[in-house]
Amino acid sequence: MTAAAGAQLAAAVDAGPAEADWAAAEALIRALPSTSRVLLICHVNPDGDALGSMLGFGLGLRRLGVHRLQATFPGPPEVPDPFRGLPGLELLVPASAADPAPDLVICFDAASESRLGELAGRLSTAPAALVLDHHASNPGFGTVNLVDPRAAATSVVAEQLLARLGVPLDRAIAECLYVALTTDTGSFRFEATTPAVHQLAARLLATGISPGDISRRVFDTRPFGAVRLFGEVLGRARLEPAAADGRGLVWTFATLDDLARHEQRPYVLEALIDSVRCTAEADVSCVLKQTAPDEWAVSMRSKGAVNVSRVAVALGGGGHTFAAGFTGRGTAEQVIEAIRGELTGALLAGDA
Repeated sequence: MTAAAGAQLAAAVDAGPAEADWAAAEALIRALPSTSRVLLICHVNPDGDALGSMLGFGLGLRRLGVHRLQATFPGPPEVPDPFRGLPGLELLVPASAADPAPDLVICFDAASESRLGELAGRLSTAPAALVLDHHASNPGFGTVNLVDPRAAATSVVAEQLLARLGVPLDRAIAECLYVALTTDTGSFRFEATTPAVHQLAARLLATGISPGDISRRVFDTRPFGAVRLFGEVLGRARLEPAAADGRGLVWTFATLDDLARHEQRPYVLEALIDSVRCTAEADVSCVLKQTAPDEWAVSMRSKGAVNVSRVAVALGGGGHTFAAGFTGRGTAEQVIEAIRGELTGALLAGDA
């Protein structure tokens, strides 16, 4: 791809889906025969937005009469504890049992094909692939792409498509989409929380779901072993005030040995970034989570001065301006050194 073509693609993605894209997605689903096999896929190590958007949309498809449905994600078929109460979990199958040649693949919250792991090949075995996402770094890898970086969560895109398809919100669909919306907006604390986000939340709450119960289950319940693990990992956090052109970097890391010692599953570490990002002296926060020897899942956040998506993309990942990630390789210090280098010059316009 030429630089000019790349710039055109980036501009198109930033603008969000065109009316033709919405119409193509709607036509793709409406044209499905009743015997069609549909495979829903979300990204590896699924979070609330990935699972909630996928399951909520799957329940919506069932209301349209699409019953030969499977939902899956790459890697171990383990649903994190906070999401084990989600409606629609009966749609889930392990990646190893996923239909090898579905009639339609629908991808949720995956910024790139690589995030689909061993399931990425389904994109070529299916006649069509529909991508629903909100990551600005998404190159548009589907037959039809609904990628809207302005959306606070992929669930926003999913709800808009369900509405166009005439699927009414019921409590089950609404609970899935609400979990997705609250997790990706940080319980409506992040910059992406617009009036439209609250209007969507109001429509979801109007179905009778309980925000208090959902909040306790998703955000406020953690095994005691995870509490002790967090204390240990936070105790090794490091503050680098001069990093990021003086805006500051705070970071820490968690190893596989940490997880084993406290008898915890990897998903518990997803919430760790929130305990690190509150550091007053740093704009950028970073958590390294070991996934294999010399391999780390890296989560990055910015309070508003630094474009961490630019850093993540440079290091092979992607995400949003203020929330991004990538897979790092080497020692923890080597990964951080690479981040330090990319943080130089990553200030947003107006903050330099």
